[in-house]
Amino acid sequence: MRSTVKTAAVAVFCSLALYLLSAQQALEDSGPPRATANLSHARKTLTRHDGLSVVAVALHSKVRRDSAHDCSHLVHEIYGRAGFPYIYASSDDLYDGAEGFRRVSKPQPGDVIVWPGHAGIVVQPSHHVFFSFLTRGPGTDDYRSRYWIGRGEPRFYRYIKNDPCAGCTSAIAVRQDR
Repeated sequence: MRSTVKTAAVAVFCSLALYLLSAQQALEDSGPPRATANLSHARKTLTRHDGLSVVAVALHSKVRRDSAHDCSHLVHEIYGRAGFPYIYASSDDLYDGAEGFRRVSKPQPGDVIVWPGHAGIVVQPSHHVFFSFLTRGPGTDDYRSRYWIGRGEPRFYRYIKNDPCAGCTSAIAVRQDR
């Protein structure tokens, strides 16, 4: 019951955040133009708004245990449903740094959180909440809890929106070719 209430509260928070970010973006879009020289070639990562879209898909009630094989397949499926596809990478490949993702030190909603052998999606970094397959199935948990701290320091990665390959090869495959 507690997990259901927690998930519902996170979903409400994310919905409100999406609404506020949309309003803020509309205000920014109506403001004076910004310098855009060479931005077409920049490798932009997911915005906070994009990340909240990933979180909304993750928390949607249709995400079920049988919809993916394991945590890394679940993350891959959620990103695809949110409109940010990449070639599948295992949690170990993600941990090592997969193509199409940039490692970040300060996570935002929608970023990938990984340990060796486990992956999830950051939901609310200020409260250390992430979404993944847990013992009881898909759900949220605190990545600063005793269990997750025992797995080691997590790494956070942000999706690169205009990566020319969008994860065509994992970092492992690239290293093997050298």
